[in-house]
Amino acid sequence: MVLRDLKIKKFFIIAFFIIVGVTVLFYWSEQYDDYNYYGEYYSYEISCPRNSNVALIKIQGTILTYGDYFNDYNNEEIIESDITSSEKIVKHIDDINNDKKIKAIIVEIDSYGGYPVAAEEITNALKRTTKPVIAVVREGAVSGAYLVATGADIIFASELSDIGGIGVTMSYLDYSEKHKREGIIYQEISSAEFKNLGSPDRELTDEEREVLREYINKTHNIFIRKVSENRNLEIEEVEKLADGFVMLGKDAKENKLIDEIGDIYSAKSWIKGNLNIDPNICIYR
Repeated sequence: MVLRDLKIKKFFIIAFFIIVGVTVLFYWSEQYDDYNYYGEYYSYEISCPRNSNVALIKIQGTILTYGDYFNDYNNEEIIESDITSSEKIVKHIDDINNDKKIKAIIVEIDSYGGYPVAAEEITNALKRTTKPVIAVVREGAVSGAYLVATGADIIFASELSDIGGIGVTMSYLDYSEKHKREGIIYQEISSAEFKNLGSPDRELTDEEREVLREYINKTHNIFIRKVSENRNLEIEEVEKLADGFVMLGKDAKENKLIDEIGDIYSAKSWIKGNLNIDPNICIYR
């Protein structure tokens, strides 16, 4: 009986250490599961080696003010990697600015825009920081994402990157003709003339269309002014480029929308040459 009890006790002790070992192994495999694009090990959200001196912030997908958005069409949560929350990014930038070990910030951009205020918040945070900021565009920095790039001191992009898209758009579906065919009568009771402007259940009036066009044009002019100020370009230069279309990185360099053709390794070389440090990157996902 005693021998059997000892065997049972031994079995549970071995099982306990196996469980602990597997748990530790799983944790570290999650933290260091692969090398990434930069040749650094990473964790899911933030990975900072002990001797980090350069912060890398990722701007990916749609730029929104908050991160917890849902797709209204099918009520499914948007994949987290498909959005960037300006609230979180600004917090990261402020934290980095107060970190004496960090000597520079790399902003990696792979986004085709988002909401204007969200883009402006990130741009302003980059301009406020006392650290040198280097933007690296991968597939694209378009619309609001390009505005974010202009907050950097220098912009690198591939010759094949999509750059610019300086413009503003507004659209919605108009179901009024469908309602007429189906015999649906739309009734509206509003306290102000333009309170229900843009309802999909009725056509726009000429006056409403003009109000919306004026709104869009004002926003467009603000966009142009901010690019002009951030890139130190004349308003007239930016206006000629602000047709809403994108251009390749090669053309963007010729038009002064970016500074250099390059990638993350170009940014590292720039840091090494200009700040006289060997970059060791701390990644903010």
